[in-house]
Parts: sequence; structure tokens; C-alpha cells
Amino acid sequence: MSRRLFIGDIHGHYDGLMQLVAMISLTDDDTLYFVGDLIDRGPKSFQVVEYVREHNYPCVLGNHEHLLLNAFPDDNPNLGAFQGWLHSGGQPTLTSYPDTELLLDHVEWLKQLPLYLDLGDIFLVHAGLDPGKSLGDQTQMDLCWIRDVFHRSPDPFFKDKLVITGHTITFTLPGVEPGEVARGAGWLDIDTGAYHPKSGWLTAVDVDNALVYQVNTITQAGRMTALEQVVVDVEPASVRPRKRKQAVA
Repeated sequence: MSRRLFIGDIHGHYDGLMQLVAMISLTDDDTLYFVGDLIDRGPKSFQVVEYVREHNYPCVLGNHEHLLLNAFPDDNPNLGAFQGWLHSGGQPTLTSYPDTELLLDHVEWLKQLPLYLDLGDIFLVHAGLDPGKSLGDQTQMDLCWIRDVFHRSPDPFFKDKLVITGHTITFTLPGVEPGEVARGAGWLDIDTGAYHPKSGWLTAVDVDNALVYQVNTITQAGRMTALEQVVVDVEPASVRPRKRKQAVA
């Protein structure tokens, strides 16, 4: 039986990704999807991007890829955007690249990543959607950066699709503990904080069998469990607006 598996924000944790992929035991019938934020904060962003690109895995653009693309609008860096990217976790990414030529090669690949993937019953997007806009009116900033406006909406954006996101570390949502997956009105957040010292969990969700695979990038522990055992339902009214300085994750 084929599986569709979705992996949350990796943030340069290539070793954890390899451990997770080994645990999943992919077959030729499976499809592996990535929710963006392959890069930044962790030590091996180059290796993560190279792995996803070499295997031609479907991946949507994350806010950290967005930061990197803004830093290199052409072959030369934009100094202000470049400094902003470094400050937001880009320094380990820069260090992970053997040379600038390889970095710019990956930048060209990142430019072609879609902002979302509509899979019929699943809508994959990095951050979420603005509930006050139609799908056609969503901007790159909405799809890559939105947080509480999306999570506070009491109504699903789609009547017939589950929105799978990353971007917002799940334990920052009300009632969610490190390593738990968050679920709201028509959405499932699978960013369990692979880079964060409070968590370290990197998550893959098999939506067709309602299974969760997880590896901890700090302890190297691994586990597989039913989705219902690790998912927490988040009440929209409990989600508080965030201050702008908390935007990058």
C-alpha cells in the first residue's frame, strides 16, 4: 500500500532526517513531502537541501528559504537582507556550504519551489493561509509567514481539504507539549521543533495510515505511534496574537 508522508521543519538537521527516513523504510510506492524550512539554525543545511533536491521530493517554500532568496536576489547578496538572514539562523547554513558556487546553485533550485501543493484532500503549505482572503489573493508573506491569524480562525479554510503546515513550533500553541502534533480547525501543524533545545523532535506523518514517526535530534531517540496518541486539539479562541519580534522561527 502506498503512503503519503509529510516531514516537518528540518532546519539543517540532516543526521536526524537520515535517521527518520531509515525509520520510515520508504518503498517505491511511497511519496515523501517536505513542508519547507529545510535550512537554517542546524549544522547541515547544505546536506539537507542536496538530499531533497537529488531525490526530487516535493517541497514547498518555507520562510527561511524566503529569507535566503531575499538575501541573494541575483548572484550578489543584498547586504541588508543578507545580514537579516544571518541573524535569523542563516550563519550555520552559510558555514555548511563548501563554497559560494554551491550555495548559489541551491538558491536557483529554491527559487522554483512552489508556495503550496494542492493534493486533493491535502493542502500543503509552510505557514497557513489568511482566512480573510481567497486562495487566489494569498501572498507569499501569508503562505510562508502567517501564524495566529490562521490558527485563531474558527472555521476551516477548505471544506474538503486538510491543511498541513509547519512554521509554528507546536509547543508554542496552547496546551501542546514538546513533541506533540497540533490540530485546529481544518489544519495539522507538524513542526515539533527539531532545532529547539526544549524539544528536538523531528516529525513525519503518514496521513493515509494516521501514523507518526519521530526522531529526537538531541538524544537520537526514535518512536512510532498512532497520530491520535500525539495530536492535541487547539481551540482557536485560546491562540493569542504574537508580537512581531517573535515572527521568525
